[in-house]
Amino acid sequence: MMAGKTTNFNDYIQAEFNKDLAFKAGVERESAKLDAAVALSAARRAAGLTQQALADRAKVPQSTVARIERGANTSIDTYGKLVNALGMKVVFEVTPL
Repeated sequence: MMAGKTTNFNDYIQAEFNKDLAFKAGVERESAKLDAAVALSAARRAAGLTQQALADRAKVPQSTVARIERGANTSIDTYGKLVNALGMKVVFEVTPL
């Protein structure tokens, strides 16, 4: 990289998307997992629950809640149990990349 020249992160990602479809697919997969993690964490906090309290309600280990909130992949079944335990439902949307 030349001295004095900076690259905007979004510009870099867009350039990589255009060059490498596998890279783009990987970023999209990780982004979806992080979106689910943030949504679960926000819903849990809005309900005033700890990870342990949510886990107890959903009948899953607390470590599962923590793992998902860190962005780890999980099954739709497990995510559904957690969301249902919050009195909510999961709504999936499929959109073009």
